[in-house]
Amino acid sequence: MEHLIDIKSISKEDILNIIKIAKEFKTGTRKSQVQGKTLSLMFYENSTRTRCSFEMAAKKSGMNVINFDAEHSSISKGESFKDTVENLYFLGVDAVVIRHSLSGIINNVLKLVKYPIKFINGGDGTHAHPSQALLDFYTMLEKINTVENKKIVIVGDIRHSRVAKSNIMLLSEFGADLHVVSPSYMEFENYDSFKVKYHKDLKEGIKDADVIMVLRVQNERLEKEGYPDSIEYKRLYELDTNIIKEYASKNVILMHPGPVNRNMEISSELLDNDMGKTILEQAQNGVYVRMAILDMLLSKGGNR
Repeated sequence: MEHLIDIKSISKEDILNIIKIAKEFKTGTRKSQVQGKTLSLMFYENSTRTRCSFEMAAKKSGMNVINFDAEHSSISKGESFKDTVENLYFLGVDAVVIRHSLSGIINNVLKLVKYPIKFINGGDGTHAHPSQALLDFYTMLEKINTVENKKIVIVGDIRHSRVAKSNIMLLSEFGADLHVVSPSYMEFENYDSFKVKYHKDLKEGIKDADVIMVLRVQNERLEKEGYPDSIEYKRLYELDTNIIKEYASKNVILMHPGPVNRNMEISSELLDNDMGKTILEQAQNGVYVRMAILDMLLSKGGNR
């Protein structure tokens, strides 16, 4: 694994190694191999969980962290993305985590950079968010041991969700019974290629589900497309305790990549009971999974 750009660019063996190493970090049976390395966080979009999680992972691993200020950087003066990354490399940066609103931009920059700095995709446009899919997979394995033949349902804005696309790609590799639930204006156009079953009706989609992953309604993207009133979305697709109890399996796991729009995607009473705790555990597991990613990318002799 040279970089982490998307799920399709890494092998099943890489994925299982990340899960194994993350578990070792969480149980305290592994020591970091990347002390003294330097990570730069290049976030061109707002973020809480991903940014803080990578920073915490790097610091727990004994790394130096540079929080790159895109708004006040030389890019605002006209410097190219390529030149910025190459300068960071010569300043001593070993890896960069990039979040950007443009899909595919990380792959494009990677092709231009001449030096062996490591690239990690922290989410690019509507394309991919691989570290989120990996931490979601880790959390599922922790809760239900395997995803093979388990009914995993993703609810919400599939079309614009890089989280959904990365999860669908990963979970397909491991034999999950995948379902998506969304209104037609949020439908993922290529779900057929991944053997995903599509539902417009929430109750039908979550019937006997083992895992329900709810997505954030991305108002900032949907407003440009004439997104219908949020009251209508809430009426048809909000999850609450009664719906879960009536339709999902008895021990269903509730997940969300965050941030959650309370009382629109998931009711507050559901978020604040024991079922909602898994969403917080996803964030916790994200630190250990990202420690594992950094360890795999940088521990074998590093770049220099």
